[in-house]
Amino acid sequence: MELYLDTADVISVKRLARILPLHGVTTNPSILAREGKPVWEVLPALRDALGGTGKLFAQVMANDAERIVAEAMLLNQRVPGLVVKIAATAEGLAAMKKLKAMAIPTLGTAVYGAGQGLLAALAGAEYVAPYVNRLDAQGGDGIAMVSELQQLLKLHAPHAKVLAASFKTPRQALACLLAGCEAITLPVDVAEQFLAAPAVQAAVEKFEQDWQGAFGSTVLS
Repeated sequence: MELYLDTADVISVKRLARILPLHGVTTNPSILAREGKPVWEVLPALRDALGGTGKLFAQVMANDAERIVAEAMLLNQRVPGLVVKIAATAEGLAAMKKLKAMAIPTLGTAVYGAGQGLLAALAGAEYVAPYVNRLDAQGGDGIAMVSELQQLLKLHAPHAKVLAASFKTPRQALACLLAGCEAITLPVDVAEQFLAAPAVQAAVEKFEQDWQGAFGSTVLS
């Protein structure tokens, strides 16, 4: 599987890249806007935070196919290897078809339905990003949609991967992995929830107390 962080916070990426087996970082316009820095400054810094490797994702701002393609080409030229995120709208699908012919990798984002995600994959997207928690917040079933999308891609677009996004809890992310997702992207706070288990820390402290009581130190020697 592929594990990504959904953030543009360079400090957090550097900190968690030391711990987690990250494949890269995903961003979107809202995430980059919160950093308040030019995209051409943030993206190289994120790659540096990953140790000079790892896959980066950044989104176009245009809404019509012609300008989407132009912005995707610019992103591809300025940040080699970057995967271009494009909303899976009618114009977005048209742009994905053109970019596929140009060998520029894309991700279909803002996916709220399995059929919508399948169309993005068939248009040429290498990744499809369903919004799990956002769909739940609208009264839908994000996990069920992801499961349907995963099955559709397996049957009809095996070149594409579900890159599940929009999580509020680790349980949502795990449910997507159990549904067969090959990739997920986690906000920093959700990634940290995987690591913040009070019972684990209590167990470690008990080990140290027992060892200290028996041998007078907490050093293995």
